[in-house]
Amino acid sequence: MKHFKTFTGVLLAASALMSVSAGAVELNIVHGAIGKDNEVLRKELDRYQEMTGNTVNIVSMPESTTDQFGQYKLWLSAKSPDIDVYRIDVIGAPQLADHFVDLTEATADIIDQFVPASVESQTVDGKLVALPMFLGAPALYYRKDLLEKYDRPVPETWDEMTETAKIIMDGERAEGNGDMWGFVFQGAPYEGLTCDGQEWIYSYGGGRIVELDGSIAINNPEAAEALNMAKSWVGTIAPQGVLNYMEEDARGVFQSGNAVFMRNWNYAYALADGPDSPVKGKFDVTTLPVGGEGDSSAATLGGWHLAVSKYSPNQEEAIELVKYLNNFENQKERAIETSRPPTVTAVYDDPEVAEAQPFIPRWKPVVLNALPRPSAATKRKYNEVSSEFWTAVHDTLSGDGTAEQNLAKLEAKLKRLRGNGW
Repeated sequence: MKHFKTFTGVLLAASALMSVSAGAVELNIVHGAIGKDNEVLRKELDRYQEMTGNTVNIVSMPESTTDQFGQYKLWLSAKSPDIDVYRIDVIGAPQLADHFVDLTEATADIIDQFVPASVESQTVDGKLVALPMFLGAPALYYRKDLLEKYDRPVPETWDEMTETAKIIMDGERAEGNGDMWGFVFQGAPYEGLTCDGQEWIYSYGGGRIVELDGSIAINNPEAAEALNMAKSWVGTIAPQGVLNYMEEDARGVFQSGNAVFMRNWNYAYALADGPDSPVKGKFDVTTLPVGGEGDSSAATLGGWHLAVSKYSPNQEEAIELVKYLNNFENQKERAIETSRPPTVTAVYDDPEVAEAQPFIPRWKPVVLNALPRPSAATKRKYNEVSSEFWTAVHDTLSGDGTAEQNLAKLEAKLKRLRGNGW
């Protein structure tokens, strides 16, 4: 296969190959991943291979979700038969629906086990585009030992977070840790900044990037206040380099013990609490702060789901693989080992999950009430909408124009994109 590499671990031993039935097939799953995602997936695929005799290769992808989406579009536009199963972002369904098999009938016997909102997010014009794999809703990670040391409460507003971050950062640096920062987040110009940016704006009462009815009201004083607040972090409580940070960059700083606060997804919890982590037992999570009294916390709805390509020569086997990977046992394993919130409802109530990852049952209401990106409202134009939004936010953070100027430009660009309708 061209244009990508496969994991060497997918090769079966010679003795196993001899036992494969004549009807066995080779499947390829494209699976952009961070943290322990691919490690856990490989274990699940190895079990699947032993059960079925089929072989499954993992096609690795870059960390950037934006880069992943771009590659997916290339493969699908070319009707490539090389990929059987795609792990797609929650926002991908409306944009890529035409390229995937309708899973409605194939999952009719299990679909009621899944969180209804996750199924709804993957249903386009009555077609189930992908079977939900795991959900996500980011948290504010904080060093509970340092908050206790400096007698600071867990912040509820962004102003409180900013003040506490500065006090602790300055204090720790004065004691000799010159690498300490107050706050790290995803500031690079990609889909991750769209998530961060919409959280800041919504939590200040600035509305959505595009409203649910397709209207555009992002150019408002509350949105500008939120972006000005975020700009104030860069070079003060956050390193200048945060303008190039993605998820793993932020996690690396926090997990090494060099950040007081971090905005990140659920996967980071299991890693930061791992046996070799310098911050194991020293941190906790809370909901993301609000702008002020009366405002609502906003956590972007995340998650990745499994779709079967219409161009796969092995659609039946691919569908069975998707169902297998999303069964209760595998979702439970992922929840325990990767702290990924499940899409099978019963996993949230499993006592072993609660013991291993108490974060999971705690986060269920946050996940179920998370803020979706405007992919449903903007349909196939979402990718362009997101790009314009993250560009405006990044320009503001970088000092390339004021928040007010960049929001005015964004409004004009979004209206041009919308034209007579999304």
